[in-house]
Parts: sequence; structure tokens; C-alpha cells
Amino acid sequence: MIESPCNRICTMDERTGWCLGCWRTIDEIVEWGSATEKRKREILELLEERKLAGRKG
Repeated sequence: MIESPCNRICTMDERTGWCLGCWRTIDEIVEWGSATEKRKREILELLEERKLAGRKG
């Protein structure tokens, strides 16, 4: 089972649409509970890319 990346820092960045705590979009947060393991891995990969982009920008 893949655990949620939520860390209870739930603040959305208006510019990017990403949560500043877990880097997910609202749609990804809502989707997480019913997502397949494959989809969760895909989301986690996106989060890593966003973290890197967030540090650069």
C-alpha cells in the first residue's frame, strides 16, 4: 500500500495550483483515495518533478 504524501500542511499555491505541503493538485488530492497503486506511483513521480521545479522557480 502506498501512503499518502499528505503532511498536514494544506495550503494551495494560487500560482501553480499545487499544495505547498505535498505538491499535489486538488484533483490529485481528491483522486488519491480511489487511485490504483499504479496511478499513485505516477502522482508521486509528478510530485518529485514539481519539488525540483519549485526549488528552481
